[in-house]
Amino acid sequence: MKHTVLLALAAASALSLAACQKKPETAAAVAPEAATAPEVAAAPAAPEAASAPAYTLVSPIEVVVGAPAGHPTTGTLIAGVTLTDMYQVQAGKIAQTKAQAQGVKDFGKMMVTDHTAMSNQMKQLFVAAKEKVPTELGPRGKGMIDALNAASPADFDKLYLDQQQAAQKAELSLLQDYANAGESADIKPAAAKAVPKVQAHLAKVQELQAAQPR
Repeated sequence: MKHTVLLALAAASALSLAACQKKPETAAAVAPEAATAPEVAAAPAAPEAASAPAYTLVSPIEVVVGAPAGHPTTGTLIAGVTLTDMYQVQAGKIAQTKAQAQGVKDFGKMMVTDHTAMSNQMKQLFVAAKEKVPTELGPRGKGMIDALNAASPADFDKLYLDQQQAAQKAELSLLQDYANAGESADIKPAAAKAVPKVQAHLAKVQELQAAQPR
């Protein structure tokens, strides 16, 4: 009988010791998973942040809202053309200084000349329309100018021409739509007259882009 009790006590002690040893092992197995979970969750965010572009490729025309597609209002045309003229003059001046290719420098100079003239030609019509005329670039246009100023010499030409392609396409679409279905009989002919000039600008941009080193 005494021997049996001793065996029982020994067995109980062995089970208790095994249980004590097992608990830390279980905790150790769970701990690394808990510790690494935040790292795994956070990992995908890093490449996205690293690959985010330094600028957003948009047109300085940032007011084409509220008008049905193909039927821009007079206010939309005035704001869009005015913003584009301001952007083109500022960007062209920067290009004359920072561009690496002579063709891009010359194009920047042409943008300053042509858009200054376009702005002067449209100004009287816009004032007569009694619509609000922007006096400074909005956030998008300013962002595009800031990107040009911040660009390295090696990156400038491509960035400038990419911006030009977006700006010329947006302006061309706006002018064509207004020439076809605009509200003002006075401004529609002026919009139509500007279309060939902008088409020529866009063609030149595409030519310069094709000549860029790859």
